[in-house]
Amino acid sequence: MKPLKQEWARIKNSVMARNAGWVMAGTGTGIIMQGFTFILLARLLGPREYGIYVAAFAFAMIASQYSALGSGTVLLRYVSIDRSQFAPYWGSVLLTLLTVSTLLIGGITFLGRKTLKPESASLIIFAGIANCFFQQLAVEAGRVFQAFQKLKLTALVNAVTNTVRLIAVVVLLVIERHSTAWQWSIMSVVVSGIAALLAFGLVTFQVGLPKFSLSNLFGNIGEGFGFAFAGSTTAVYNDLDKTMLGHYGMDRANGIYTMAYRIVDIATTPISSIQAAAIPKFFQRGKESLSDAAELSNTLLLRVVGVGAAVAVAMFLVAPVLPVVLGHGFQDSVEALRWLCWIPIFRGIHLINGCALTGSGLQNYRTAAQVVASVFNFLLNLYLIPVHGWHGAAWSSLMTDGGLALLNALILFFLLKKRERKEALVLH
Repeated sequence: MKPLKQEWARIKNSVMARNAGWVMAGTGTGIIMQGFTFILLARLLGPREYGIYVAAFAFAMIASQYSALGSGTVLLRYVSIDRSQFAPYWGSVLLTLLTVSTLLIGGITFLGRKTLKPESASLIIFAGIANCFFQQLAVEAGRVFQAFQKLKLTALVNAVTNTVRLIAVVVLLVIERHSTAWQWSIMSVVVSGIAALLAFGLVTFQVGLPKFSLSNLFGNIGEGFGFAFAGSTTAVYNDLDKTMLGHYGMDRANGIYTMAYRIVDIATTPISSIQAAAIPKFFQRGKESLSDAAELSNTLLLRVVGVGAAVAVAMFLVAPVLPVVLGHGFQDSVEALRWLCWIPIFRGIHLINGCALTGSGLQNYRTAAQVVASVFNFLLNLYLIPVHGWHGAAWSSLMTDGGLALLNALILFFLLKKRERKEALVLH
């Protein structure tokens, strides 16, 4: 019996490795495409215009986490276990996304005028359409592919999206040579729309059509909102600093800081690939017990910490090249990247431990940790940004990701100890 179990474990692990390979293949292509896109976009917009653009889109990104009210993660959780449930859960995702994103776009357009400087506020409507609807539709389609372990399709969507985005930058660079944040915002809507339509078409062709069920929609809205709230806390500590830099009118500083931050995001994608491939496995392991999910997280932590350390050292060493490829206006991005380059290590730790909690039905603990991180990040930014500008934002990001990595690890450790004590009491 034991050899059969070992063989089954080997097969499941090979599936996860293959899925991670597909994501990383798409990611590798995406990294190359995004690298060229950022280089050309930096030259197309310059630090100030890029900062204006970023403030609006970061503001919309925070709100966009509520576009589907977590229904996509609910789909991922249940369809990973029972694929026959796909149609009603996918229908709930689409109904929720269409309704809620429309309300969000109107809401953030109004609030943006009260929160951001006029230059950024005028872009909110474009940012809302791109982030709250189109981008979220592509994200939710990606969760469908995760549930069915067809991550090569997710890789395909990402590759096409990055290719179209690169083409869009090249076209603007050839026509205008120097574009405004407004022009690039419109182009971003077009690119996001193409990616969303492609993703939706692939889901329909590869998996099937949705089934619209109000009972399914309302029956899971509470659990979904919990996932959405958790996602919004992540967006807060990732994007609030960029919105606040825009609020204080530090457009050039925002462009310098965000360009370095985006490089960190790109460098973290191998870690995100491992996480994306492992999520269905966490739900399957977590259904059995927390200790099974924690065992998987411990195995993956060795990989993500190693990858995180490697990309951190690489970013630190290549940072001086940035002004050469981006333009001399981004000279300060060298220092910014050297501050931020250690984030992938912390991010890998809190993502993998957080997945163990989510997969075990303990999302409330993970959400609580992220709320603490978000509040901590906001208070740090409120104090540091007006005084230190982008330096303050960088210090805040480092302390937030590092603190969250420690917090998730401690929560998982103490929950495991608590369950071990309970099991020991039952045995005695």
